[in-house]
Amino acid sequence: MSAPPPRVLTVAGSDSGGGAGIQADLKTMLALGVHGMSVLTAVTAQNSLGVQGAWELPVEAVRAQYRSVVDDIGVQAVKTGMLSSAELVEAVADLIAGTDAPAVVDPVGVSKHGDPLLAASALDSVRTRLLPVATVATPNLDEVAQLTGVRVETEDGLRRAARAVLDFGPRWVVIKGGHLSGDAVDLLTDGSEEHWLRAPRHDNRHTHGTGCTLASAIASHLATGRPVPEAVKEAKAYVTGAIASGFALGTGIGPVNHAWNLQNRT
Repeated sequence: MSAPPPRVLTVAGSDSGGGAGIQADLKTMLALGVHGMSVLTAVTAQNSLGVQGAWELPVEAVRAQYRSVVDDIGVQAVKTGMLSSAELVEAVADLIAGTDAPAVVDPVGVSKHGDPLLAASALDSVRTRLLPVATVATPNLDEVAQLTGVRVETEDGLRRAARAVLDFGPRWVVIKGGHLSGDAVDLLTDGSEEHWLRAPRHDNRHTHGTGCTLASAIASHLATGRPVPEAVKEAKAYVTGAIASGFALGTGIGPVNHAWNLQNRT
């Protein structure tokens, strides 16, 4: 009998189309060699065209799932995604605060298609309760603007965005610059050291699930004991490959290819 792999818990919503959310998280974890576990926070009716509906789970159901996994199986890292309401955000923040494992917080605000996934009333809870318990926060530029009011138009603005998010208390922040023009550049910083992560921009519109995938990849690498800069660098490389191999699905925006690193093995 072999020893179990590192265990990573995702706390997020379900994407019925399989490109983002819990589904993307678990695919990423499998591809990176860790055991993925899940706490479902919401169910969405979702496809390549957008989100047609969303139904939040009761807080007690979320809390019970979390305790069931952590108390018996244990975790080496936690990742959060769609939390939708202030009540859920605060409950999950309390659970993470009591768990001895690094936490990657993806402060999901809207879907790739622009559909809202977080109530406006929950923003303050994200700022004051969830971000302070994050080992790494991974907002995109829209989420930075939503949380801090800082709007970034050029690469020079990424430092200002990072400072604004760090003020809420995460140990590290990755400001994702994928919405800027030019190379896909992200800034990882803890306020003292900086790591600029660059990758060529692929001519591929099938990028559904990139945020979920990056956060899950970071959590997966942290679970193996890698330090934050190395975990984020490796996660960026994985996501870049997944975007390059993204494929059309349905008639809208297709998903990244979570299995690209397995398929390309010789």
